[in-house]
Amino acid sequence: MSHRQILEALSGLLLVLFVAMISSTIVSVALPQIIGALNGTQSQYTWVVTASLLASTASTPIWGKLADLFSKKLLLQVSIVIFMVSSLACGFAQNTAQLIAFRAVQGLGMGALQVLVQVIIAAMISPKERGRYNGYLGGVMAVATVAGPLLGGLIADTSWLGWRWCFFVAVPFTVVAFALLHKTLRVVTVRRTDVKIDYAGATLIAAGVSVLLIWVTFVGNSFDWLSWQTAAMAGGGVLLLVLATLVESRVAEPVVPLRIIRRRTPALAILASLAVGMAMFGGAVFLGQYFQIGRGYSPTEAGLLTIPMMLGVLVSSTVSGRMISKSGHVKPYIVTGAIVLTIGFLVLSTMDHQTSLLIIAAAMVLVGAGVGMSMQNLVLAIQNTVSLSELGAASGAITFFRSLGGTIGVSVLGAVLANQVATGIAEGLAKAGITTPATGGGRSTLNIQALPEPIKEIVRAAYGDATGHIFLVSAAVALVGVVAALFLKPIRLRDSVDLPAEKEAVAAG
Repeated sequence: MSHRQILEALSGLLLVLFVAMISSTIVSVALPQIIGALNGTQSQYTWVVTASLLASTASTPIWGKLADLFSKKLLLQVSIVIFMVSSLACGFAQNTAQLIAFRAVQGLGMGALQVLVQVIIAAMISPKERGRYNGYLGGVMAVATVAGPLLGGLIADTSWLGWRWCFFVAVPFTVVAFALLHKTLRVVTVRRTDVKIDYAGATLIAAGVSVLLIWVTFVGNSFDWLSWQTAAMAGGGVLLLVLATLVESRVAEPVVPLRIIRRRTPALAILASLAVGMAMFGGAVFLGQYFQIGRGYSPTEAGLLTIPMMLGVLVSSTVSGRMISKSGHVKPYIVTGAIVLTIGFLVLSTMDHQTSLLIIAAAMVLVGAGVGMSMQNLVLAIQNTVSLSELGAASGAITFFRSLGGTIGVSVLGAVLANQVATGIAEGLAKAGITTPATGGGRSTLNIQALPEPIKEIVRAAYGDATGHIFLVSAAVALVGVVAALFLKPIRLRDSVDLPAEKEAVAAG
């Protein structure tokens, strides 16, 4: 494909990736209104988010493997249809049970789109040239992350639209992307007659991951860390994944090829990506809550205040991508990004409910710059070491572990935040001489506008001061990513889309 043909196809790929990413952020601001309109409970509120997250994360490696076995273009078109139909269904949901079910199906489409876009770009462009195009990916991620909450709040607050349009708005974009990709996308498909789908491995991986994600979602809230529920769910999830590993080591076409993730570069890239995902997703989720509850800003203002981090992602991913394409070296940028990310979280760990917004903005720029230099380039590093036939499995594996890291990060940091907030509120009330019934770990204090003025200020201070603790944990996790990045081999990106035969044999050992 010529540069012009690549850009034409890339426009459709980036559009569908943007829609998939924004669909997970556009609902965040409008979710209280959605659950209220459908008469849902707090437990159902959590599951509306968890259902799509579970389906997306658990299905990612499966979609990646299917991309190695079947037509990448056909799979992308199928995933677009799944996403579009499920988005319509979510918009027409009449109760929370229906919405949760449709969100799970939407998660399947979201997971497919996120990994297939990366696989198809890798199949079109050589690793050395791919760096410059990764800048566009970073830009799409930044815009989707910022625009989602702002657009969701605007739609929910507009009387003649209503919350259902948070789901309907994706449909016209997916129709345009489908038509554009049908016309412009040309990807070489390697026809294989010996296709064997690993149903047992896929089922065990999906089940094991789902059980662990359900556990990390509810532990610390619905039940204690040391309880029979923890033993049953954590132990059961680990057992299922052990069985999946045994199956994957024996079947002809494993969903997650162990021969790939056992190699040094893919293993370290996956470990670094897991750490970056935990730190980035886990930390960034709570910034909006900090601005709204800890500082008293509106949802729209909170969205605007997170723009410095997205600018950091956009600028660093674009600049580093072009520099990587020019030099052919990727490790220095991954290491630098991981270090900058850690420094940014260390600065954020010092903040409380009175910290200057300029200091917070500077720290968010550092966090964004670190993510922009490391996250997509870790995918590039692992893609550079595998052949075209293994591209989907490798991309699916690293995307899967990054999503898994983000999910675990959100749950663990959420538990830390809840404990710190409960302690802070109890101490604040004691100092003020206010006696009040237990608030169940601070969960009922989220509706801050309904609280009396003295308690409102105590709750704001508790949330503002507690947020710094979770960013200290994020910094510690990001440090693991620095260590993994330092041990990466100093590779030079290849010019060809596929590995030369003799190099492929060496890479496979």
